[in-house]
Parts: sequence; structure tokens; C-alpha cells
Amino acid sequence: MPKKVVKVMIEGGKATPGPPLGPALGGLGLNMGQVVKEINAKTKEYAGMKVPVEIEIDLETKQFEVRVGTPPTSMLILRELGVDKGSSDASSKKIGDLKMDQVVKIAKMKLDNANTKDLKEVVKQVLGTALSMGVTVEGKDPREVQRDVDSGIWDKVVIGG
Repeated sequence: MPKKVVKVMIEGGKATPGPPLGPALGGLGLNMGQVVKEINAKTKEYAGMKVPVEIEIDLETKQFEVRVGTPPTSMLILRELGVDKGSSDASSKKIGDLKMDQVVKIAKMKLDNANTKDLKEVVKQVLGTALSMGVTVEGKDPREVQRDVDSGIWDKVVIGG
């Protein structure tokens, strides 16, 4: 049975039958109301953020499955800080300071889609993104916090214990 996968970026909880969904799914004979309702239910926790959404459609039965990815790390950092955008000059203009438990929370959200199952590695990836956005962590340069993670200083927070 033929299947089609449609990939779109949707603002969390705000899918509509219009673009980008309408043009992508138009002509496939789906109940757009049902598709929109399911996407909005599955993305509402990401309100205000663009999230990757895949809709897999069985072209014969018109059944569909909605899969939601996680927003980009940068969007999760912005949400944690309550700001709209990263720094225009990350080396000199700081836009906020994350606590380590916020970094770990973001890393746990990204873990399923990461190319590793090592939470410490994903934490270091989040720290790298924070660095490029002009965000400090626990009042420090994220590179310093990455070294602290490597040395085991944050193991209780990252791994628990």
C-alpha cells in the first residue's frame, strides 16, 4: 500500500488548513480538520516555537499518523530565557543566563533525536548552542561549563545522584 510522508514546520499549537499544511496535503483526500486538530494537540506544549512535523499518509485508506520532532535547541534556549532572539554579537552581548537544570531539561528533550544516548554529550551540545547565542550558564562562559561537565563537577545534576 502506497504511503506518502509530508514534512512541514508548524508553530506549536497553531496549525491551520492554510499554508504550509493545505498546499502540502491538498488533493490527498484527507480530513484536514482531523489532521489540524491532531497536530495542534501534539504541538501545544511548543507554543510560540516552530516544530518539525511529519504526517505519514496511507494513500489507499486515507489513514494518517502525525509525528512531532523537537524544536531546534536554540528555540528551546530562547523559551527558557523568555527572550525572542539570540545575541547579535555573542562574544560581547549576553542575552541571558541559564541555570544548569535548564540546560539538562533541554538536553533531555533533545536526547531522543541526538546521535548519542549519552546525556552528558547532549548537555555539552546545548552548552555549545548557548555559547553561539550569547547565553551564559550559571553566570559562566559555556566553554568553562563544558570543561566542568567533562571533569564531573555537574554529574549530580546531569546524571542524578
